[in-house]
Amino acid sequence: MKHPVDVHVGKRIRHRRWMVGMTQQQLAERVGIKFQQIQKYETGMNRVSASRLWDIAEALNVPVAFFFEGLGADVEAEADPATSVPGDILADKEALELVRSYYSIPENQRRRLFELARVLSDVA
Repeated sequence: MKHPVDVHVGKRIRHRRWMVGMTQQQLAERVGIKFQQIQKYETGMNRVSASRLWDIAEALNVPVAFFFEGLGADVEAEADPATSVPGDILADKEALELVRSYYSIPENQRRRLFELARVLSDVA
């Protein structure tokens, strides 16, 4: 059975890997393991050791603590799914692609787009 902490850490690994546009194969090569092991970490099937998590954090250019952010909310949601709210919207691939696209827009246009989205959400 998967432990909720292992699942959370795996989701955070996948999230960060997507954010930087890295494939499982690329991450595996940087860490010195096979990509299948990355798959197992990302699904929570295998627990990530402390030293391996350190290597993954280095490869993804984040502090180790990044992988534990939001952990309390995820564990509580798992305990009572009826009262949960999606904790990590960026776990959705479409949302992540939207964020990447948004930040590739020049800043002045991005602000205008943000204001337009705010107005549209107020109307809905």
